[in-house]
Amino acid sequence: DDPIWRQCVPDVAELDDAGLPADPLAEEAHAVAPTLVHRYPDRGLLLAGNSCAGYCRFCTRKRRVGRPEHNISFGALQQGIEAIAARPQIRDVLISGGDPLLLSDPMLDELFGRLKKIDHVEIIRIGSRIPVVLPERVTEALCNVLRRHRPLYLNSHFNHPRELTIQSWQACRRLLDAGVILGNQTVLLRGVNDDSDTLLDLNRGLLQMGVRPYYLHQMDLTAGTGHFRVRVEKGLELVRSLTGRITGMGIPRYVIDLPGGKGKVQVCGDTVESWGDELVLRAQDGTRVVYRQNPEDR
Repeated sequence: DDPIWRQCVPDVAELDDAGLPADPLAEEAHAVAPTLVHRYPDRGLLLAGNSCAGYCRFCTRKRRVGRPEHNISFGALQQGIEAIAARPQIRDVLISGGDPLLLSDPMLDELFGRLKKIDHVEIIRIGSRIPVVLPERVTEALCNVLRRHRPLYLNSHFNHPRELTIQSWQACRRLLDAGVILGNQTVLLRGVNDDSDTLLDLNRGLLQMGVRPYYLHQMDLTAGTGHFRVRVEKGLELVRSLTGRITGMGIPRYVIDLPGGKGKVQVCGDTVESWGDELVLRAQDGTRVVYRQNPEDR
C-alpha cells in the first residue's frame, strides 16, 4: 500500500488490459515525423528520448518508453526539429520522451539552441520527472545550459507529498535560480493520492517549493493501468474539496486527455454532457467523446 512503491514497482494487475489500447491518445496517428506529434494546431510534442530515471507504472507511453526498439537517434530528433521548422503554425513546443533531462548537457544545449533559431517557436516547455526521482541530475552545469535558453517552462510530476524530499526542494531551487518557470502535473491515482488531505498537503508543499500546481490528470485509458483509475465523479469532488482550504494558486485544473487524440478538456459543466459509466465529454472541436469508466469502481 506504499504510495511510492505503488507508482514504481510492477504489479500483476498490469496484465489486465481490459481491452484498452496501448496508444489511447492516438499519438502514433498524429506523428508527422519519427519524433514529432502534432495534435494541437499551435503546439508540437517533441519526443527527445526514450529513457526515464524511473518507470511509472501508469505511463501513457509504456508501449514504447524504455524499449530498445524505440530508442531515438540524433537523426530522428533532427527530423522532428525540421518538421517543426516546416510548420509555422507551431509556436509552442513541449519536449518530452522518455525524460528529456536524461540527455547530456551538450545535447540539451544543442536542442534548445536549434529550437530557439526557429522564428515561429515562441514557447519551449519540458516535461520531466527528474526533480522527483533523480534530483541529483539538476547540477550547476545543467542549470547553466537552461539559463542560456530562458525563458523555459518545466512541468514536473510530483504525485504524493512524500516525494517532496529535501533533495527535490534543492533541485527545484536550483531550477528557479536558473530562471526556469516551474509547474506541476499530478496524475490522480487510486491508492496514491485519491483523498483530499493528500492532495492538499501535496499542493501546499509544491507552492512552498515555488512550483505551481498546473494540472490534475484523470488517468488515460491505457492498457494495463485500470487498477490506478479513479472515477471522474470522485476526482471532481476532490478538486472541489480544496476550495477554501488553499489559495487558488494551489488548485490545479482537473483535466481529461480525451481518447482518440481529441485533446485535453477541463472537467466542468461546459464539457461534460452526460455522467455515468460512459462519460460523454465535448472536445475542443465540438465532437462528443466517450470516456468509459469501470462500473466496479463505484
